[in-house]
Amino acid sequence: MFHVGGARSALQNWIYARQHGGVFVLRIEDTDAARNRPEWTEGILDALAWIGIARDTYEGPYFQSTNAEQHCATAHQLYTSGRAYYCDCTREMIQERAGAQFRGYDGFCRDRSLGPGEGRALRFRTPDEGETRVVDLVRGEPTFDNRLIEDFVIARADGSAVFLLANVVDDMTMGITHVIRAEEHLPNTPKQQLLWEALGKTPPIWAHVPVVVNEKRQKLSKRRDKVALEQYRDEGYLADAMRNYLMLLGWAPSNDREIVPWSVIEDEFRLEDVNPSPAFFDEKKLRAFNGEYIRALSPAAFVEACTPWLTGTPVAPGTTDVPAPPWPAANFDPKVFEALALHAQTRIALLSEIVPNVDFVFLDEPPTDEAAWAKAMKEGSADLLDAAIAAFGSASWEAEALKSALEAVGAERGLKLGKAQAPVRVAVTGRSVGLPLFESLEVLGRERTLSRLRAARARL
Repeated sequence: MFHVGGARSALQNWIYARQHGGVFVLRIEDTDAARNRPEWTEGILDALAWIGIARDTYEGPYFQSTNAEQHCATAHQLYTSGRAYYCDCTREMIQERAGAQFRGYDGFCRDRSLGPGEGRALRFRTPDEGETRVVDLVRGEPTFDNRLIEDFVIARADGSAVFLLANVVDDMTMGITHVIRAEEHLPNTPKQQLLWEALGKTPPIWAHVPVVVNEKRQKLSKRRDKVALEQYRDEGYLADAMRNYLMLLGWAPSNDREIVPWSVIEDEFRLEDVNPSPAFFDEKKLRAFNGEYIRALSPAAFVEACTPWLTGTPVAPGTTDVPAPPWPAANFDPKVFEALALHAQTRIALLSEIVPNVDFVFLDEPPTDEAAWAKAMKEGSADLLDAAIAAFGSASWEAEALKSALEAVGAERGLKLGKAQAPVRVAVTGRSVGLPLFESLEVLGRERTLSRLRAARARL
């Protein structure tokens, strides 16, 4: 699935290209067959589309595997020019020679004049002297001592190019001018730059944006953290909220603003203003962002946004994880939901939270929450329910009239409205908290409300 850090980098690349009249190129690095499936590529395309990078706004997807012949030809070119050599050392052999002082490959095969053969990888001959300077729009000009860069593998024993060489060849072939990626790739950059120089080409401009970390300041890991963009989408985060938040991971708009229109982000974003320090992915903050965006929706847009969770239909192409609602499909009435939507819109931070807020009106019977029942149904609740049934039986069926009727019932028993409505709410909605009670009763209707009150009274 698509990592939120990758989504952040994609947005930055996409905006930068648009700002400078360039082209954002999407390349799928699929040379590792075990990690490559067509449906995963389609998932990336769908995830990009969800955060606003539409398929007609970039080139690609290109597939690295289609350029394998050029990768091999370039590896051979480096070998014949003396910039690379074959090595038959296994990792175990290298470690055995180094002992406890293992710091990488020791150059053992540099002068053995080995040719290609079974079990022989091709290594780049790193310069013995000098340093490699990287021009980085985020980090200035970090320099690397060439003596500390090992002779790294550029092609496997089967002739296939590794990541470092394949990327360089592809970037050359596609005319890539800028590479914007996460800082964990920075150690690869001097190696790739040496390859560019060995091939007589000018390397691209680099920009290594900050790594995204969790609350413990550990790099976000798919094995430990919730990192899949699709998971956030399927939980009910809005695309506009997500992409606004992603762009704040290492950068901020002017005047200490955070929630801003996308047009402001597109206009103000500058790579030079990105903070190189690790960026904290704060899910609580993202959730608060999402709540703000939900409340800003028009009533019609809010109803439309909630529909997937109310009907069990996909949120977006490729979505499969939206569960079916707990009520029979025939019970759902869009008009009834529209009557409750305005009250629900101010109370949820995720679109998926709409279900427990409105399920009482679409279920044949209210949900059962024994903890809520035990808390609400205190001594005197039976008498109160009897009185509420009588009062609601003759009251005008409007929220204000229902509120006045229950206030009177409570006052007769020395109870404020909050105390008086607790057993009524649990009896009718099944929960101790939720949408405004009397507006909910108005939508539910007299017959169903009284039926549920009587059922609760019978249980008591």
